[in-house]
Amino acid sequence: MNNVWFALGLTVFAGMATGIGSAIAFMAKRTNFRFLSIATGFSAGVMLYVSFVEIFIKGVDSLVESYGDPLGHWINAASFFGGMALIGIIDALIPHAENPHEIHTEFETAPLHDPDAPLPNAEMLKMKTTAGEEKHTKHNAKLMRMGMFTALAIAIHNFPEGLATFLAALEDPSLGIPIAIAIALHNIPEGISVSVPIFYATGNRKKAFFYSFLSGLAEPVGAIIAYGVLRFFVGGDAGVIPSEVMGILFGGVAGIMVYISLDELLPTSRAYGKGHDSLFGLVAGMLVMALSLLLMR
Repeated sequence: MNNVWFALGLTVFAGMATGIGSAIAFMAKRTNFRFLSIATGFSAGVMLYVSFVEIFIKGVDSLVESYGDPLGHWINAASFFGGMALIGIIDALIPHAENPHEIHTEFETAPLHDPDAPLPNAEMLKMKTTAGEEKHTKHNAKLMRMGMFTALAIAIHNFPEGLATFLAALEDPSLGIPIAIAIALHNIPEGISVSVPIFYATGNRKKAFFYSFLSGLAEPVGAIIAYGVLRFFVGGDAGVIPSEVMGILFGGVAGIMVYISLDELLPTSRAYGKGHDSLFGLVAGMLVMALSLLLMR
């Protein structure tokens, strides 16, 4: 039972990072884009390394023990690509209104942390598109819808991330800690992306922070719901999840984390950084993850 509470605590920590991102937007006078580049690259390195070296292997071990060789390997591979398909379907059905890791300029973020800075109205506010061109946002209602839709989309995307953090920590607490940190780093830019449009639509810092923080709480909520469903349907009288089910879940979690790393984190890291910043972060994440796993053996 202690492991359950520890795993839930780590999942809450990872989800709360959207609030940290929002707080940074309101307090920091300048956005350190190089830090964000290295941090998101670091997060990708941790998630990729741990997915292939630890979580995928744990899935293989559990499934081969339950179903034998080669069937266990086939089920594990199917679980891995099933996890990728799941997060891919969520991505397709619930697209982000805007890129949740979009770089917001100092012009956009200045009024968040400086009450004396002029507050652009909806017609004056400019946001850059991925092509580098500028577009005028329409009106406050559109900004509010964009912010709310971004918060909702992030919340839904955070459900499988919460499950990944929770299951990893439940199975191996030493494995859950670096994954929670990686997910938390990944969530920081998302918090900023919820805060910016909602603040400009309402002029209310507390409301912008609240919705940003709320979107991150989807991670522990998703973990609790998933764990409850698993215990109810496959937990048996003792409430213990069978090893073959955990093996399938681990394969799926590995697929989810690889998808997030390749689809969100690495492109974002490249967008924020210069030169080899994202590569430095990626390698550093892998190195830290490798050392932590070796030292904890």
